Amino acid sequence: MNARQCLRQWLSESKSAVFFGGAGVSTESGIPDFRSENGIYKARGQFGADPEEILSHHFFLENPSTFYEYYRQNLIYPEAEPNAAHRALAEWERRGNLKAVITQNIDGLHQKAGSRQVFELHGSVLRNRCMKCGKEYDLSIITKTRGIPRCEVCGGQIKPEVVLYEEGLDEEVLSGSIEAIREADLLIVGGTSLNVYPAAGLLGYFRGKHLALINRDRTPWDGEADLVLHENIGEVFQEITF
Repeated sequence: MNARQCLRQWLSESKSAVFFGGAGVSTESGIPDFRSENGIYKARGQFGADPEEILSHHFFLENPSTFYEYYRQNLIYPEAEPNAAHRALAEWERRGNLKAVITQNIDGLHQKAGSRQVFELHGSVLRNRCMKCGKEYDLSIITKTRGIPRCEVCGGQIKPEVVLYEEGLDEEVLSGSIEAIREADLLIVGGTSLNVYPAAGLLGYFRGKHLALINRDRTPWDGEADLVLHENIGEVFQEITF
């Protein structure tokens, strides 16, 4: 039995599998990752600051115009569609094998594919909120405006509900993710380098039967896994879908 067949069998026998994914899940939908050779963190371009600096809490407060210019150009992909990986995960949930998706992505493609139990560790570009009165807005408040988006009610500055550097993870999302991993009998990790904390640290809560890693490059957890595939996650998921 090869690695893909083994993963397929584990998944077919599971009733509480959990998937933990990162940027590599969405690259096949045309959304670039962050740290690869062609990732959005490689170039400073016309912005005059490193991307990690631009996407920090203090930079957002001090230089909102530059933040939104960078944000609109690099983090929003409204035309992106779910790929084979997103669709497979939604199908496994419908069949009762997959309990939850935990994602570091902010694109909303898991829900668009039909997944219902999704923990978005780093928030979502689809949700935006006025910092003054709390009014909620969808993505159009960002895509259909220029400069700093303002609330139509009070004129306050609108902030995307994404987790910036220097900001903590949402406690409810974090606790839900930990509980799902603790109760999982199979944990599939895909499309993530597992170098971003505290998200990567969640794997330490797993006590189930099998840990499977799917990533094009090596990760710090490869030596701890029961199964490792250095392949594109969409191709793997297409083959093991049952």
